[in-house]
Amino acid sequence: MKSIAFKLGSKVDNPDCLFDTTVDKPVPGPRDVLVRVHAVGVNPLDTKVRAGLVQVPDTVRALGWDAAGVVEAAGAEVRLFKPGQRVYYAGSFDRTGSNAEYQLVDERIAAAMPANLSFAQAAAVPLAALTAWQLLFERFAITPGDRQQRGSLLVLGGAGGVGSLLLQLARQLTGFTVIATASRPDSVAWCRSMGAHHVIDHSLPLAAQVAALNVPAVTHIAALSNTAQHFQALVEIIAPHGKLAVIDDHQQFDAAPLKAKSVSLHWEMVFTRPLYGTPDMIEQHHILQRVARLLEEGLLRSTLQQRLAPGAASMALAHGMIERGGGCGKIVLAEQD
Repeated sequence: MKSIAFKLGSKVDNPDCLFDTTVDKPVPGPRDVLVRVHAVGVNPLDTKVRAGLVQVPDTVRALGWDAAGVVEAAGAEVRLFKPGQRVYYAGSFDRTGSNAEYQLVDERIAAAMPANLSFAQAAAVPLAALTAWQLLFERFAITPGDRQQRGSLLVLGGAGGVGSLLLQLARQLTGFTVIATASRPDSVAWCRSMGAHHVIDHSLPLAAQVAALNVPAVTHIAALSNTAQHFQALVEIIAPHGKLAVIDDHQQFDAAPLKAKSVSLHWEMVFTRPLYGTPDMIEQHHILQRVARLLEEGLLRSTLQQRLAPGAASMALAHGMIERGGGCGKIVLAEQD
């Protein structure tokens, strides 16, 4: 089968950083479905693994942790899917990724694709939706659909893949006043279209901008990017007994400044369930099912912003765009639907 391999530790301007190759088609394990991949979402994680900044097992031969496709075969113990069904999922980063013609994924972390989306639109959703859902409803312990008025939620880095889904979920399924950060006219407009009540500029001092909004106290903060750069401002902004959730990577993190306000710190890592085979691993299947229904009902929308043709050259282009930053929503490589 066709696959896009990567050169570990390579820079994106290296012609061989990503290259087309051919490998054997994988064989499903007992709980696996073999998926014919039709579309792949590209995430910052892909670029970090390629560059050697995030470690994965040597057995991972292809990147890609966002996909939509059709089940071709199922393992002996699979009960959720049958060949011919359309599915979407984020996979697990201890297994070879979706930058390939076929991929194995455990049935417990996949779900039926939203009926109203194309493969490209669907592939933009899973990783970001899972991260946003788990952060908002598990780490912050908010009940989905509980619209009682509460404090404000500040989303640091609102225009990216995760931020785009988090803004939608918070606006549609909670009572938060939703504040996003963005620094360009297009990303400000994007955050508003995703559901933010207010947008402030993260290139300027944050605390003064929040104070000027005259909104309920910021009781929850989702720090999605550049947390270290803004950490002191976040400590100043957050209300006593607040909750701070972090998803970006740190070599070290000093949480001591949170103590005076009794602020709780929550890490969100989307691959924890599949990586450790947790007893509640199937919860990711259930989350993606709920997200699919919300998409079908029009309460959420795909954050697909740019679609490229399949292949290593397009993937390298997408990696470069992500590393340069500043984009809204998601980039997807997809076959013609």
